[in-house]
Amino acid sequence: MRSRLLVIVLSLVILVLVGLGVPLALNVAGIEQQKLFLDRVGDTSRFASLAQNPLLADKPDLIRPELQRYHQVHGISVLVTDRENHFLVSSDDSIRVGDPRIADRLKLALAGRVPETETALMPWDSTPLVLAEPVRVGGEVRGAVVTVSPTGASRLRVLLWWSVMALASVAVLCLGVLLALPIVRWTLRPVRRLDEATGRMVASVVSGRPVEPVGGDTGPPELRHLTRSFDQMAASVSDVLAAQRAFVADASHQLRNPLTALRLRLGNLEGHVHEDSVDQHNAAMEETIRLNQILDELLAMARAEASSVEPVPAEVDAAVAERVDAWRVVAAARDIALSTRTEPELFALAPPRGVETVLDALLDNALKFSPDRSSVVVSAEEVGEMVVLTVRDHGPGLTAEELERATDRFWRSPSHQNITGSGLGLAIVRRVVERAGGSVRLDLPEGGGLAVVVELPALDLGPDEHA
Repeated sequence: MRSRLLVIVLSLVILVLVGLGVPLALNVAGIEQQKLFLDRVGDTSRFASLAQNPLLADKPDLIRPELQRYHQVHGISVLVTDRENHFLVSSDDSIRVGDPRIADRLKLALAGRVPETETALMPWDSTPLVLAEPVRVGGEVRGAVVTVSPTGASRLRVLLWWSVMALASVAVLCLGVLLALPIVRWTLRPVRRLDEATGRMVASVVSGRPVEPVGGDTGPPELRHLTRSFDQMAASVSDVLAAQRAFVADASHQLRNPLTALRLRLGNLEGHVHEDSVDQHNAAMEETIRLNQILDELLAMARAEASSVEPVPAEVDAAVAERVDAWRVVAAARDIALSTRTEPELFALAPPRGVETVLDALLDNALKFSPDRSSVVVSAEEVGEMVVLTVRDHGPGLTAEELERATDRFWRSPSHQNITGSGLGLAIVRRVVERAGGSVRLDLPEGGGLAVVVELPALDLGPDEHA
């Protein structure tokens, strides 16, 4: 944005320089042209006066020495004709009556017209200045004098003036840049703080930490007002999310007691229920178990979102070995082969017990959706600056369109509605991983099933730190 503002400011400066410089440059060229014209008109008029007597006496050669001396000193050619436009005398052989430019000027002079100024003198126009003055004797035109003047010296002066103006314009442009930079920085400082605060707010909201205010009292008043409004909005968002998380946690915790009492009462009714109502009793028991599982996951989600504990080093390979051993009993009950492929001494940044929470949620899902006598593989490896943890099953998987929604809260695939679950497992995994600066993605591997890939920032701990 700073570059765009600088471009706008410099564009305005350039427009002003062009608007002032072009007329000034043309004015300089016009002044130089006028000076040259007036000087040459005076010389041409003087020669017209000198030619009066030689023309009356029909002795034009009397003026030749004067013309030649003038040509030698100033490099200007002079030509004298009679009233019939016949050549009489010239300063040198380079000037001819038949030249179109000279012929036009002679025609006007013999008609009694005096020379008129021409357009501005441009540095690239090397055309000589041609002036013709009538020779009058007693008010009658008796001939004409033509001068052909080179314009090199005048054009060089115009070019020098233009160069000075161009250098001055460049200096003004550089000065404009030097003045615009601090102004642009001062203007955009609140915007930069807002941009940084937005990133911090997202990280704070995800991790459950208080949102750091933007603050600052520099910049335009409108942007300072915007920063204050942003601080108020961020504080409100933080308060609302904190209240929401507290409500979820409190509600989940408070519901556990009546739910536990309900399960006890339903359990006490076992054996005392009429035969026609046994199925209803069993269904009620299953629903209480499902409600208890949902409450546990809600509490886990609330802890994952509300915890402000910073990520700590976690030994991923050890956590994989521990949690896979704990789930082997569940896998063995359905004849599911549960295996691991991990690199030794894998350390990553994660919330306390975060790797275990992620593995429990992923293994629960993998074993829940895997068919009997299938396999689930848990792998962990270091790739670049990340530790990649993958849980791959051979269940029904998801469609490509469903992969993006799989980590949303309470979302479940329409094809999985007959399998118990709350739709919070992957959402909890995503929250825990994002708090550590990692990411979660779902892949559809060859051979069917689903692969959940978790990436966590890797740590390279030395021997002392391992100990």
